[in-house]
Amino acid sequence: MSIETTASSAPDPEWEQFVNGHHSTPKAIPVQKVAVDTADPMGDAPLIPAWTRTGEGWKARTGAGRVNSVRRFRRWVRRQTTEHGHSAQLYRGACRITLWVQGTEGAQVAAARHEVQQAQRDYKAAKWGHDKRLVPGKEKEKRRKGMETAFAVSLTASSKYKAAQKDARVKRALRGAAALAPLAAAEGAGFYLIGGPGGLLATGSAMLALALIGRRTDGGEVYADHDAKFGDTLKLTDSMLNQVYRDAKVIGGDEVLELLTPCTLTADGKAWEVAFDLPSGMPAKKALAAKTGVASALGVAVQQLNQALGDREGRIRLRVSLNLPFTGKPTPGPLLSVDHVDLWQPIPMGINLRGQEVSTSWVERSGLFGGEPGAGKSAAANDLLLAAALDPTVALYLCDGKAGADITPFEQIAAMYDTDGDPERLLEILDHIWTGEIPRRRALAKEHGSRKLTAAMAAKDPRVNLAALLVDEWSSYGAAADRKVREELERLLRLIVQQGRALGIITLAATQKPDSDSVPTGIRDILSIRWAMRCLTPQASDTILGQGYAAAGHNAQDILKSQRGVGIYMDGEGAEPELTRGHYYDDDEVALLLDRAYELRAKAGTLPVGARSLADQLRDLGDDQAHILAVLLDTFAAHSDDEGQPAEWLPGSVLVDALAAAGLDVSADSLGRLVVRTDEEKAKRVWEGSRAVGYPRPRVLITVRDRFKVGE
Repeated sequence: MSIETTASSAPDPEWEQFVNGHHSTPKAIPVQKVAVDTADPMGDAPLIPAWTRTGEGWKARTGAGRVNSVRRFRRWVRRQTTEHGHSAQLYRGACRITLWVQGTEGAQVAAARHEVQQAQRDYKAAKWGHDKRLVPGKEKEKRRKGMETAFAVSLTASSKYKAAQKDARVKRALRGAAALAPLAAAEGAGFYLIGGPGGLLATGSAMLALALIGRRTDGGEVYADHDAKFGDTLKLTDSMLNQVYRDAKVIGGDEVLELLTPCTLTADGKAWEVAFDLPSGMPAKKALAAKTGVASALGVAVQQLNQALGDREGRIRLRVSLNLPFTGKPTPGPLLSVDHVDLWQPIPMGINLRGQEVSTSWVERSGLFGGEPGAGKSAAANDLLLAAALDPTVALYLCDGKAGADITPFEQIAAMYDTDGDPERLLEILDHIWTGEIPRRRALAKEHGSRKLTAAMAAKDPRVNLAALLVDEWSSYGAAADRKVREELERLLRLIVQQGRALGIITLAATQKPDSDSVPTGIRDILSIRWAMRCLTPQASDTILGQGYAAAGHNAQDILKSQRGVGIYMDGEGAEPELTRGHYYDDDEVALLLDRAYELRAKAGTLPVGARSLADQLRDLGDDQAHILAVLLDTFAAHSDDEGQPAEWLPGSVLVDALAAAGLDVSADSLGRLVVRTDEEKAKRVWEGSRAVGYPRPRVLITVRDRFKVGE
């Protein structure tokens, strides 16, 4: 049930006087001096204050009821001039009853009448031809038979027409009786039981029935939906959509949207969607810029509204979510279920509002990810870095200007890296790429007779591969470097982005403060893939996506803090931005993926020079427990399968025997205290025909990471 809120253009002095008197300090009787029975045994009115049951209270409630009654009557009067008026409802109801009584037999009668008329015309034509005098005998006989045939057809059509008329009269009479019988019965019973008042009551009931039948307009609109908002009804209608865009000042009062699809609930039941064209000559930018007004008119949060540009100017695809999207727990990332990745192919980057996978080809591309701290920028960058790590042919060059721990887990597989925010180290990495990698790749392309490296070349020539360069927090490097070093860093990075794209070098710049200091303008403008996480200002959002996108409705400031890992994603030049939630991998999952990446690269022989296994790194620590864990990892590796993959589970007895063979006196209880398992992991498994208690390899890796901070 909706409440009409149509505002009157003229003030209502009577109502204003009542409201002012209600909010003024009451000269009414003090509560403590008035004996008022405030008991409410049924609990019907728990929120009604006691003073309303006094004489002054009853007077105030009576005044409020009188004013509201006057306003309801005024609204009723205004309603009568519209198609929702009761007279219009009665007329529609009577028309619909009449149409039902008439039925569809009229079409059958008309068809039979047409057949009769045609048969009569055919008979007259045949008779006229037969009555001609100068006709040979055989032709005369032929025409006589034709005339007789036409006469028989005419008689048959006439009989069919009369039968159709009779059938129509009978059915109409039955339907008419069915329609009038309740009315006649009600009128007769009313007059018989009560007299004149009973007849009036029966007439009123009949009018009410007609009004109910005609309450829905020919367009399907019901008066209850006239003032309701989507946020109240959770249902989007065509009339509501037009009213919303009028209230948001997108279209005029006499303009309408041209719906290309009906307002429909999505298959997953999470949102309503519709596609429409704006009035001719109106740019889509006007609607996209009115996102706040449209959300207000719908009665929803801005984050529930998504407007996207259609396949041409002036066309909008609207999606209104029933609840705030992307606020639940993220789904497991797809990289967990793959053995390896081919970075020449598109890779999964996240999930859009429609639940569809957003995949991006990074070949000949570069990217800029940005957002305030805690928005999920590092997790978004991991979507690319982890995919690149699982391709054993990809060389990783990782630089973290804020000297954090985001790229520390990648150290053992990275060709070159900097985790200290050292500008000299960054200069060394960029110089190596510019003077070493790019010339080598350019020579390879020339050898293949091409200006760029392609996947087809990589399939034939193992020397052709991709490389990924991450520069996180450029501004931190610039602040720590002197002017000459800063200028040289900027020059090299610009050259690498410009010339490295065609040679298989993917550059990703990430920043927490998107401005010209974070990533120089000359470099930012040539980074094609953009991902704007939550930003503090529209200007910061435009710094990532490009000038004017915030005004067009793509403003990362609208993203809530609860929508972690969500950003406005733009896949390359000319692509329409869309709200996307990146895949999330926790620390344990990152460790497992990088361990798999290490094994892939060790098997392929693409590990960086000097890279040491995790077991060797543990032995280098010189710690007794680290030595025990190193032996455990070697034991899992020794029980590898046919493909060279380490065993994922081994009995505790096998591990204890391996420790004893390595000269380490470790009991089963001591091993259990070192590698703490869950109850599920302690469950027995089948090993060589019998059931035994053992240890999963992932739990050993987690213990290594938690105790010694290596292998992450």
